[in-house]
Amino acid sequence: MKKLFLLSTIISCTFYLALAQNSAPAYGNNPEAGKYAPVNGIRMYYEIYGEGKPLLLIHGNGGSVFSSREQIPFFSKYYKVIALESRGQGKTNDNSDSLTYDQMADDINAFLDFLKIDSAYIFGQSDGAILGLILAIRYPKKVKMLAAMAPNTRPDSAALYPTVITRHNNDAIRFADSVKLGYKEYIPKLKLVRLMQYHPHISTAELATIQAPVMIMSGDRDVITLSHIVEMFRAIPKSQLCVLPGSTHFALRQNAVVFNETIQRFFTKPFEMPKSL
Repeated sequence: MKKLFLLSTIISCTFYLALAQNSAPAYGNNPEAGKYAPVNGIRMYYEIYGEGKPLLLIHGNGGSVFSSREQIPFFSKYYKVIALESRGQGKTNDNSDSLTYDQMADDINAFLDFLKIDSAYIFGQSDGAILGLILAIRYPKKVKMLAAMAPNTRPDSAALYPTVITRHNNDAIRFADSVKLGYKEYIPKLKLVRLMQYHPHISTAELATIQAPVMIMSGDRDVITLSHIVEMFRAIPKSQLCVLPGSTHFALRQNAVVFNETIQRFFTKPFEMPKSL
């Protein structure tokens, strides 16, 4: 009898867990939350969840709103979460010959103007973190605070591990060959890999102009070298450093509970420059 009761309980729990998962919003493909904003000649796709102060989520290279699936349900309890899809990615189109981070940051600035948002908390991962840094440099009033997960300020071997650079180069050759053979679906992929090959170019002097508090984040097994992460941390005046143990470039999903709580603590605690005893 006890075994039958236990089995029944397990089946019930499994059923309700599956029901809860199925009822969760389809992040990145949610017609109730999704809209398009006309900015700089493109239609930028975005989804909004929750209420409160605006928190902008910016995905990494080749990502989408779905990339923030572990962040949206957590942060939408505290903020008006705005998850966008950058130019040429997800449902956002692209009408340019090539991509640059400056161009994409200009898109996001215009997007915030479209939504009539004067300033926002920003979380970006990888390319999204690069865009966050550029926004903080070029449009300082738009950035209240920035959590930047694993950005790089240049595409060289001091910032990226050699294996990462080799992979980018090999992908670029493969995608270019596919385009030459007439496979046009590889054009967006080629643009994105070339973006990582040749950009960004953010100087230490530019980082030093950032006025907003910034938390530079990394996994201890990231694709960005730890020395480069520390270099950025030291260059930004109001900065904090967070290196997540046992984590990679995708710590936002691998270690989501600790990751989200760390960012929330940063956003909600007034920034103070620590003093050593």
